[in-house]
Amino acid sequence: ETGETKTLPMEEYIKGVVAGEMGRSPTVEGEEHDWPENAYGAQAILARSFAMEYLSRHPDARISTDVEEAQAYKPESITPIISKAVDKTRGEVLMDKDAYVTTWFHSYSGGKTATAAEGLNHTEPENHTVSVELPANEYVPEDRKRWSATFSLDEITGALATKGISVGQVKDIRINKRGPSGRVTEFIIVGTDGETSMHGADFRLAVGVEKMMSTLVDEDGLSVDDQAMTLRGMGFGHGVGMSQWDAYKMAKEGRSPAEIVTHFFRNVSLQKRWK
Repeated sequence: ETGETKTLPMEEYIKGVVAGEMGRSPTVEGEEHDWPENAYGAQAILARSFAMEYLSRHPDARISTDVEEAQAYKPESITPIISKAVDKTRGEVLMDKDAYVTTWFHSYSGGKTATAAEGLNHTEPENHTVSVELPANEYVPEDRKRWSATFSLDEITGALATKGISVGQVKDIRINKRGPSGRVTEFIIVGTDGETSMHGADFRLAVGVEKMMSTLVDEDGLSVDDQAMTLRGMGFGHGVGMSQWDAYKMAKEGRSPAEIVTHFFRNVSLQKRWK
């Protein structure tokens, strides 16, 4: 936010990222509590891998604290258990042979993760993300487990216009395609001036990711009248890579950081790149 550049040891930076991307969570009573140490450890491995892959493409060795460019960074939120988890996984990253892997993660899968092509409309070939089915998760807060959102058709018309998409006044929206995990991969948007198709991930970005919490829309979860569209679905985030709340459950069950991260990615190996 200040525009300044700081030079940090990598592990100190990773502690700030884990604090920013996972942090602590409120209890039902409103108080905050720490996550299991091994969940923080798994997040540290992914944050470190993401940073190293990012820096391998940016020879000036700079990484942004803007979440739209890279990762969140909140050093003021580092707790002793976060610091311990990062130290425990020091130097550990996910690799594909000698190449760093892009390590996506999201809040909650809704029970099944997605490939990058399905969840992010990622068009570059990659063989690390996979659709993983996960058991029921008793730890997920209700507002992450299920969601619903209503958008006026005027609101959608305006949101699409900001992305350079115009079909006139939006009149109807329907789901045309879903991916392997059930996430919407194509919406058909009908307007007064014609119709267009749009990948579910791009539509979610247009209308707002905090409101349309995922593209894992229920089978009967889309309804449209002459004024508004209502969506109902499960999960929070794009669904690609590690599901943080499922990592929480796995850590509670005694799984190690290495076991957690490798559960969500394929054709990777965990390597310790420095001591």
